[in-house]
Amino acid sequence: MESELKYAIPSKETADTIWDDMFLSRYSDNSSAEVVVMKAIYFDTEDHALSRNDVAFRVRSEGELSFATLKWGGQTVNGLHERGEINIPVSGEEIFIQPPVDLFKESEAGQRLIRLIGDKPLYNLLETRFLRRRLKLHYKNSIFELAVDTGSVITDRGNAPVCELEIELYLGNMEDLKGIGAIISRQYGLQPENTSKLARGLSLLALDESEK
Repeated sequence: MESELKYAIPSKETADTIWDDMFLSRYSDNSSAEVVVMKAIYFDTEDHALSRNDVAFRVRSEGELSFATLKWGGQTVNGLHERGEINIPVSGEEIFIQPPVDLFKESEAGQRLIRLIGDKPLYNLLETRFLRRRLKLHYKNSIFELAVDTGSVITDRGNAPVCELEIELYLGNMEDLKGIGAIISRQYGLQPENTSKLARGLSLLALDESEK
């Protein structure tokens, strides 16, 4: 299960200010700070069997590493995103062109993915390309990853900007996540972001909830 808070950042300049601000150092492990180029492809069938069933199948390069991700279900309330999620390391250029549908076959969610796709070919639904600046945070009894993302969601029907802050719970409890989120959002005047990068792309493609 993935649990993370998302906040909209009003501009790239504000994103730079947040990342450079010493305020975060009181909660952060500065040795963990890194900057990574992220490039992701989201796959679906021609009849949108995955997006129509609230399933996301993504392959993403993160610097020198690559991961396949399966997400499903969940809910979003006041910037708090909670979804089922499985990540596995992958390699090879082919994985970004036609990934095997049985990558997650050992899980129940992976078996459902196989059933939804059936014998239908997958295609490149949309892409995201962004710079992620991230570090580990420690607050009370919990550990988080804070990420500042700037870039774009790219579709055949146009692009959407990415400028947001994410705080993902790695170890600990939800109350600590909400607590650190309140502190950071108040410090920078950030508003909750309820729309994921994928959802923004689907809206551009007119595959939002009104068409499901």
